[in-house]
Amino acid sequence: MKLDAVVLVLINILIIIGLSRLVGLAFRRIRQPLVIGEIVAGIMLGPSLFGWLAPDAAAFLFPPEVIPYLGVLSQIGLIFFMFLIGLELDPKYLKSRIDVAVLISHVSILVPFSLGTLLSLLLYPLVSNNSVSFTAFALFLGAAMSITAFPVLARIITENNLQSTPLGTLALTCAAVDDVTAWCLLALAIAVTRTNSMIGALPTILAAAVFITLMLTVMRVFLQRLARYFDRTGHLNQFMLAGIYMGVIASALITELIGIHLIFGAFLLGAVMPKHPGLTRELAQKTEDFVLTLLLPIFFAYSGLRTQIGLLNSPVLWGLCALVVAVAIVGKYVGTNVSARFCGIEKRDAAALGWMMNTRGLTELIVLNIGLSLGVISPLLFTMLVIMALVTTFMTSPLLEWIYPKQQIRETMVEPVTEEVAPNYRILVPIANPSTQQGLIQLAAAIAASNQPPPADSPISAAVYPLSLIQLEEEYAYQSTPASVERLIADRRSQVLDLIETLEPPFIRSLVHPVVRATRDIGQETANIAERDRIDLVLMGWHRPAFSKNRLGGRVGQILSTARADVAVFVDRQHGKLEKLLVPYVPNVHNDLGLEIALRLVLNSPDCSLTILRVAQEHQTSDLTYELKTLMNQLPDSLLQRIHIPQVESQNPIAAVVQASANADLTIAGASREWGLERQTLGFYADQLAVQCYSSLLITRRYSRVTSHLASVLPSTTEITQKPEVSA
Repeated sequence: MKLDAVVLVLINILIIIGLSRLVGLAFRRIRQPLVIGEIVAGIMLGPSLFGWLAPDAAAFLFPPEVIPYLGVLSQIGLIFFMFLIGLELDPKYLKSRIDVAVLISHVSILVPFSLGTLLSLLLYPLVSNNSVSFTAFALFLGAAMSITAFPVLARIITENNLQSTPLGTLALTCAAVDDVTAWCLLALAIAVTRTNSMIGALPTILAAAVFITLMLTVMRVFLQRLARYFDRTGHLNQFMLAGIYMGVIASALITELIGIHLIFGAFLLGAVMPKHPGLTRELAQKTEDFVLTLLLPIFFAYSGLRTQIGLLNSPVLWGLCALVVAVAIVGKYVGTNVSARFCGIEKRDAAALGWMMNTRGLTELIVLNIGLSLGVISPLLFTMLVIMALVTTFMTSPLLEWIYPKQQIRETMVEPVTEEVAPNYRILVPIANPSTQQGLIQLAAAIAASNQPPPADSPISAAVYPLSLIQLEEEYAYQSTPASVERLIADRRSQVLDLIETLEPPFIRSLVHPVVRATRDIGQETANIAERDRIDLVLMGWHRPAFSKNRLGGRVGQILSTARADVAVFVDRQHGKLEKLLVPYVPNVHNDLGLEIALRLVLNSPDCSLTILRVAQEHQTSDLTYELKTLMNQLPDSLLQRIHIPQVESQNPIAAVVQASANADLTIAGASREWGLERQTLGFYADQLAVQCYSSLLITRRYSRVTSHLASVLPSTTEITQKPEVSA
């Protein structure tokens, strides 16, 4: 049965989008850019895998008459993707250490370009044909070796929170300069290819120069008026959007008619667009979802259908492929590293910069498809260079991690001025929405320090770190560009600082130090920070007012199960006061943690009283553990007067605790013994309290019995020294 071409195209699109998402997510799991997975998904659909395993099915789904349709869709996707890249190319990247960046980026282009030209002497007679001049072939190969993928590099820098560091800023500036220079080289290569000589390309080069001048002058003035119109209206209406899209297509057509390529016009219009935060953000949001989700995967599939790994059918060809990869890596790394060292950059930073500039990704694939379409590179060389693009992009993240470990490239979690005044008790408070979590920060401050001002010369004994993590969006999303992330971080930090200003008493505010950064995995990042910075307690709010179906889930469950630190979850009933504490006690390491936190609160506040409610079935007793009895014996008499230890016998202990919570401001209960992510529960007891408790509730989960939460406020207490009990 032969299907209509349009029906086949729609079936192809379904397969392409589904497979690109699945493979892309799989590569994200191994901490690789999504784009690598999408490129691999495209190759899987081509003759390299699908066509090899099931040639009949591949011929049915991707017949020759359907390929041109996919080609047209991929070209439209490329036009608008290049417009987004130009839109992302903020001029601020070209202002930071521009002299150093120009030298490094140009040397990092010159060295691989020269090595690529030398390599073309070997490859030209082996993998090219007589219809292509050596000049065009060498220019294309040199340009392919010189590319750095600005979007992928920007994403890697953002994910590592390097965007505000000197190294990250320099890398972005170098990549921006590299992008502009490399595209100019590619335009020259295309012009030479189409005219088959350098002299014949001069009219094309002159026409391109005139067009670029007009875009940088006349078009920029017009677009500034567009930005002012946006300021008046406050939004991007359909009329404005249609005009911008028409401009993208018209600019692309002009560069195609000039004799370079469609993508240059689209990129140039994006680059000259005014970098008005509101306009560019809304324009990117309206454009990128459709382009990146639908059209770009089609481009990857179209490229994959033209990638034939089976052409590398001999050791000699695989040897040539390895040589291509080696020349690309060595040329870019050596050029960047040596020039960076010459500019006075220290050894480790220069090495990290060398690996970052080796990122090629999607930009390389665009160049290769242009070369294949023009016939300047053969399908065999195209396949070799696709492999080179994958290898160089894949290796960037792990090599950057190896050269520049995360604990060194990220901002330090704790921010003491000197080591001598570093706090000896630290509370990490993940906050999702600063405007709704004032109670959580107030509780953390109450646990951390006394509500009485300390003496002026007293050392800092405790600190609270509100941690606000910004979730990075999908790959290439405009919201995840370094400039956008910097704005988001600044806005979020301002919100957290406003929250801190609401804390009472005022002197507590000096103990609270906000930490704001971007990450791709909020739960895992929180757990990593807690371990790396030796956090004593992770205090987090439950994102819902009660446990839905008594199940753990989302980031709260992830942090509870993975954090190598004591954790407490706060269910805020908006009581505000912390004068009456209730600890329903059954011997249990998690309840022991809850009792330590309660004692800390009582020690910090002279107005606070504590009821330790021993809960037991009828005709049974519930006593404190030996360690806690020892601890209670060490407490001062003034504190013991505010602690009451009644026992209640009930056939339904949970109901007894719920009834007692009606007279409390805060109930502190440990997770049940059977808690765990495998059962998706904090235990029946804790889950029921989260739903039924009248007061605010703090559910505690202990990681290690070694940690003492009273040492900083009651130094005479004996730390519990049993072996750690790992709950995760």
